[in-house]
Amino acid sequence: MHDFGRQAAYVVTHPRAFTMRVLRAFRANQGLLLSGAVAYYTLLSIVPLLILILIALSRIIDQGQLLATLGRYLEWVTPGQSEAVIGELASFLDHREVMGWVLLATMLFFSTLAFTVLENAMSVIFLHRVVVRRRHFLVSAVIPYCYIVFLGMGLLLMTLVSGSLQAVGADSVDFLGRNWSLSGASGALLYALGVFGEIFVLTSIYLIMPVGRPSWRHALIGGITATFLWEITRHFLVWYFGTLSQIRVVYGSLTTSIAVLLSFEIAATFLLFGAQVIAEYERIGTQDPSAAPEPLLT
Repeated sequence: MHDFGRQAAYVVTHPRAFTMRVLRAFRANQGLLLSGAVAYYTLLSIVPLLILILIALSRIIDQGQLLATLGRYLEWVTPGQSEAVIGELASFLDHREVMGWVLLATMLFFSTLAFTVLENAMSVIFLHRVVVRRRHFLVSAVIPYCYIVFLGMGLLLMTLVSGSLQAVGADSVDFLGRNWSLSGASGALLYALGVFGEIFVLTSIYLIMPVGRPSWRHALIGGITATFLWEITRHFLVWYFGTLSQIRVVYGSLTTSIAVLLSFEIAATFLLFGAQVIAEYERIGTQDPSAAPEPLLT
């Protein structure tokens, strides 16, 4: 607790120095290169991962309701491209009888690739933890599958809560002689639910993925930082793809893949930048703030 207060005091009194320290360390760790690897493997993983989750949850909840909820929250990850992704998922689910054990095993393998690469990228950023304590390889092998179950439970909860909020939004209240629609309040609550869900997921990643004993306060700082940066960028991407972008003219049938990959690249950059914020926050008081970070040799 004493260390946390001292670290927070340093950041508050030296915000520019701390920001420059994070940026220098992120550059030294080849943050953009790591983000590209995470984005590429996320693109490979996302469709098999979502198919597995939807097949499992469609036995509990109506498939149409699941797809509607997933489409709403995919907009948070792939701005402007969620309809195309949902279309591909719906097409596969309509022909799920073709799935055999080989295809299931293949999808399980590909759905875990992004988590594996993300863990390796986190190991670079949190090298000071890895040197002190390494993680057993069996733990690393199990973490992706636990996260798949965790994301499935999260989608189930989101679907139930979203359905309730949408039902509330269809109602109205008579007050002071006027009829007040609850649709605006329902929309605001859905947005707030998405933001808090985003912070929760990112915080859980920072708690579980890096090696070593984490601090939930530090993880929360990283989660809030990454969420803040992504929310600003996400709204810009929605506007850009909807008004100025000529990406469809340039890439044609590859438009959706390129746009999704670009979104993943930016999101992965902010995800790893949030991790770098945590790593530099942990280093406050343990080394000279003006010391140049050791570059990652490639």
